[in-house]
Amino acid sequence: MGFKVGMLSLGCPKNQVDAELMLAELSAGGYEITSDENDADAVIINTCGFIESAKKESIDAILDVAALKGIGRLKALIVTGCLAERYIADFPAELPEVDAVVGIGANGRICEIVSSAIEKNGGVQTAFAADKNELVMDGERVIANDPWYAYLRVADGCDNCCTYCAIPMIRGRYRSRSQENVVAEARALAAKGVKELVIVAQDVTRYGEDLYGESRLPELLSELCTVEGICWIRLLYTYPDKITDRLLDVMAKEKKILPYLDVPLQHCNGDVLKRMNRTGDRESLTSLISRIREKLPEVTLRTTFITGFPGETEENFEELCEFISEIRFDRLGAFAYSAEEGTVAAGMADQVDETVRTERMERVMELQSVIASRLNDEKIGSITEVITEGYDDYVKYWFGRSVADAPDIDCKVFFKTTKKIAPGDIIKVEISDVMDYDLIGEAVRPD
Repeated sequence: MGFKVGMLSLGCPKNQVDAELMLAELSAGGYEITSDENDADAVIINTCGFIESAKKESIDAILDVAALKGIGRLKALIVTGCLAERYIADFPAELPEVDAVVGIGANGRICEIVSSAIEKNGGVQTAFAADKNELVMDGERVIANDPWYAYLRVADGCDNCCTYCAIPMIRGRYRSRSQENVVAEARALAAKGVKELVIVAQDVTRYGEDLYGESRLPELLSELCTVEGICWIRLLYTYPDKITDRLLDVMAKEKKILPYLDVPLQHCNGDVLKRMNRTGDRESLTSLISRIREKLPEVTLRTTFITGFPGETEENFEELCEFISEIRFDRLGAFAYSAEEGTVAAGMADQVDETVRTERMERVMELQSVIASRLNDEKIGSITEVITEGYDDYVKYWFGRSVADAPDIDCKVFFKTTKKIAPGDIIKVEISDVMDYDLIGEAVRPD
């Protein structure tokens, strides 16, 4: 065939899994995959459409790649992902530079779509829509990140229906993969050299409810721990209501499951959470975190909060800051509320001024910076496991991620060693210093 295809994937790890599945389809279909957009006959931009800033990033990427048309070999620009799914009918008028717009349910037809777009070579834009329930969730993948870790998607879609979130409109109802299917993929990934599985879904803790009538995450994790070659299992996107003692007991028992929980809380004030269509309040969330830390004493807790949600008062915000100071989260991200069209929250009264939303977000991150610095200082003298990622020739240190650090979103550990090591090795490092959010140390000689 002789055609080269480039892929630019934006947004979350779930989106990356979609991209990896499409890359494998293209490779099997005879296309050569290239990382150089200037050397591609077709470029696929796998977009994010979650919030306004993500949509802007996606549109900017589309326009940047479109500028290559006519000055190189680029013949076709294809847009996939959440932005494509959400605004598929708007593309012809708004972004005529795009040759094909692909709804997420049509990802399985990517070879046919790329071929058609290349043959038209700037012809009429075509939209490929399909039932989002037809999204391909398993199959061969081309791992797009470091080969020693992989995202393992256990479900797609969401039934939580938070009032600020467009994901149910974009991705549809929650749909779990069977346990057998997930474990089979884990074994295939381990056979390729993957050591760390990062479990993802819109809500990991709801896994299995649609198939089995109850959450089967604890059972799934126990089975994944039997997969030879897998050393670390990390959980992202765990919903607070669904964190049960059964789940925590499995995490405490199984050494492969890292003591790491990503729990997006979004707020702590009961009234704000109710308007978000989420349950709980400061008291119940404090109780949950106490229970988690009791059962998992070494746990790393990551969370996110939304500032400036409609109706959030200064008193509500101050309560949030007090909560953050009290709990001392290990990892925290904050986002200024984004009014997404079609969501319930976008039509609510008492919208908070955009400058106030942003200013509150900045205040939260300043507060967390102080907390993170103190927590890092407390780690000096401790020993942690680190998965090695590479060597920095400039600073003359190896670097990697600790048990407490998820790929891309968390921190690094820089360390020296006299041992012969390679990327992907898991070693123990004694922490001796702190550099902003990152840690510095030295590899510990084995006993």
